[in-house]
Amino acid sequence: MEKLIFETPELLGKDASARATILMNKAIREQGRARLLLSTGQSQFTFFQHLIHENIDWSKVEVFHLDEYIGFAEDHPASFIKYIKERLLQFVSPKKTYLIDGTASVEKSIEYLTEEIQKEPIDVAMIGIGENCHIAFNDPPADFNTRESFIVVRLEERCRRQQVGEGWFEDVGQVPEKAITMTVHQIMESKHILSCVPYKVKAQAVKNVIERDVTPEFPATILKRHPSWIMLLDNESASLL
Repeated sequence: MEKLIFETPELLGKDASARATILMNKAIREQGRARLLLSTGQSQFTFFQHLIHENIDWSKVEVFHLDEYIGFAEDHPASFIKYIKERLLQFVSPKKTYLIDGTASVEKSIEYLTEEIQKEPIDVAMIGIGENCHIAFNDPPADFNTRESFIVVRLEERCRRQQVGEGWFEDVGQVPEKAITMTVHQIMESKHILSCVPYKVKAQAVKNVIERDVTPEFPATILKRHPSWIMLLDNESASLL
């Protein structure tokens, strides 16, 4: 584990983008392609703002994302497909993008995504950390044992409140209770993991991840077992350390 602290979210996002670019370009040189896994949410804004301006041959990049609400069409303001299209795909054209369709058959979506993601490892995974220490929508207590790649989960109350706090919904009652998410196991199969975790609201989660033992009650603690994990913080998210 490597921990980096920046003065502002802007500097954090710029550094994360540069690191991700170096790793992807290295994969392209060595393999002829790179596979990128993306988080969504407010904490990833500055990363995306810089990523779209990096010197990357996107025709050799395949993109996955972590999760999606079940039953959500992509025109819903909180849809993660909408998020990815607005912040990445309208600016760059990857070779292939594997989007989680929350309106399709859940079983068929999981079958398709599993087949595709298991073909080759993810080279660079951008893994945000939730206020309850979730990674993707693996809320506590997270399933550390499943070897599935994608599963259906029920979102816990604090996770749903976070979605309201970030402005995606007006109240908790509007936040779906179920989602498709990439599993902890599949995330940990990634070659390199970068976690952008800015803002004061994440300070307690950051403290828990760093100071607690690895436990499903604080899912992001599992990242400490990954051989190539960098946690990028700003002064506010690091304020309790």
